[in-house]
Parts: sequence; structure tokens; C-alpha cells
Amino acid sequence: MNGALDELDGNDVAAITRAVETADRPVIIRGIAADWPAVAAARKGDEAIAAYLSARDNGRPLTVLVGPPETGGRYFYSDDMRGVNFRSETMPMATLVAQLLALRGMADAPSLYAGSTPTAESVASFAAENPLPVDTGVTPRIWVGNTSRIAPHYDMAANIAVVVAGRRRFTLFPPDQIANLYVGPVERTIAGQPTSMVDPDHPDYARYPLYAEAEQRKLVAHLAPGDAIYMPPMWWHHVRSDGALNVLVNYWFGQRQDRFPFAALMLAMHSIRELPDSERAAWRTWFDHYVFGEGARGAVDHLPPHAQGVLGPPSPQRDRMIIDYVVGFCRSGGSG
Repeated sequence: MNGALDELDGNDVAAITRAVETADRPVIIRGIAADWPAVAAARKGDEAIAAYLSARDNGRPLTVLVGPPETGGRYFYSDDMRGVNFRSETMPMATLVAQLLALRGMADAPSLYAGSTPTAESVASFAAENPLPVDTGVTPRIWVGNTSRIAPHYDMAANIAVVVAGRRRFTLFPPDQIANLYVGPVERTIAGQPTSMVDPDHPDYARYPLYAEAEQRKLVAHLAPGDAIYMPPMWWHHVRSDGALNVLVNYWFGQRQDRFPFAALMLAMHSIRELPDSERAAWRTWFDHYVFGEGARGAVDHLPPHAQGVLGPPSPQRDRMIIDYVVGFCRSGGSG
């Protein structure tokens, strides 16, 4: 799988829509935002995109991560893993872009990075002025900074990420590479989702030998202003951003807010992982029967609908029954 990704023409809205609805692997979308006013400003230079963002700044403070020069723009844990290697400040968009311009060409400049801010909360007119040709039903989020390297992580939602200014390299790994990526803490993360402990730019094969297998499965995308990438849920991605002032907007969409797969994983770890092997094997058959097996959706078809209860097909009533059932188990210490 190692190599380039499939590419779509950003003007082919029908093909993009099909990819978003059906693709099970990432796809590059060339030039989808080529006509955006923000991209036009970026093509004129750092000062022009800075002025574009400043003119639309509503004054609300952004959370800005500040990495010292020695981190090389890699936002990560501290060496002892008791903290992180950056600090946080707050400032409005206009102040951030002014600082980024001031840092250009400076030796040993710090890395600044403001990420995942809904455009409505910082540059309110951005979405209306720079519309995506496919409807995701969500408000875009904006990411602004200088050179940065974001550790491999995944998103629970589908994601369309559009480069506005600077250049970005996405290095992607399929979900089945989790065992080769050496995942870090899940409850104490850098910025939300768990990350890989491996630095793909400088992999330590002695410490993380299985990463060599993941490297054989990686896909790489190089994106310029106006380009985008579509990533299905759960694909790992390492993101490198280059440029004195780079800007990206992304659209996370399609994630159901009434489903909790990670919570289910945590409960399974708590309740099953340390059981004797024979019991773990028995529970594996239950999970296959009701969750992962080919016939899982029809596993209770032999029961009349009124008797299927929490095992029945999706409905608001069934979902409420499941939540109540699980909460009851936890409160009672598992005695039901």
C-alpha cells in the first residue's frame, strides 16, 4: 500500500460526493478550493493572508500552543511523559498572525499553533465567503500556525481537510496498523485523540521495531493551497505543516453523537482483558455473535420483536434500554 493516494478533480462534485459517501480509504481532492478568496489571498503572500484573517477577526481569544525552538514544531509529551513539551497562551487571530509574521526568518523561532477553532468563533464570515462545494452539514474549523509536526492520530468522524496557505504533508496509516504504531495514553492525550509514540520523520526502530511494518503500509499526500484530502474515520494521520504562516480548514462530519464505541472498548478492557484465557475466548464468541460476526445484525431474528429487548434493531427505545442496562450493571457492581 505504501505510496500515493487516489486523486479527484476538485471540480467534479459528483465524484467527490461519491467518495465522501462510499470511500473506505483516503482520497486527495486537487483544487477543490482553488477559487476561494482566502486561497487567492494566500497566493499573494504571507502579508495578504494575514490581512485577510485579521480583517475578519471578531476579537475572541484563541488557544495557541507555543513550542520552544528545540521541539522543531513537534507538539508532544515531555521526555518523562509527565507533561507536554509546549505551553498554551490565548490571543485573538489578529495578534496570532502578527506574531507569525514577526517570526519569519528568525533563527530559533518558537512554533505557534492554533487549532480546531470553529470559524464562527474567530473569523465568522469565512465559511460564507469560502464555501465547500459539497455539503457536510457542519461548520469548518480553522488551524493557523507556522512549521509544525502533529503526531499520528485518528479522528472518530470523517474529515475533509482543505489547505488554504502553506503546504501540508499527510502521512496516513490504515486502522489495522494500530499494533505497529505504539499508541500512547488514551486518557491523557496531547489534544483529544490518542497518538502514536513514533515520530514518522525520525523513527526509532530500536525502540519501536514494529513500526517498520506500518511504514510499508503508509500512504503520503502532499497538498498545496486549494487542495484537500478526505479521510474516513479511524485512519491514522501524521501532519507536517510548512511555511511561515500556514492555514488549514477542516470539516468533521458524519459522527453520531449517540454512539460511544471508545467507551465500549474501555468497558471491555475493564471487564474482560484480565480474565482467564478460557473466559476471554468465551466472551470473544459473544462479541462475534452479537457485534462483529457476519450474522450479528440478525442474531436475534429467532425471537419475536417484543422479546428482543436490548438485542433488537436500533430505535430510540432500544438505545435508552441499553444505556439504562449498562448503567444499572455499573452501579450494581455487575450483578445486574
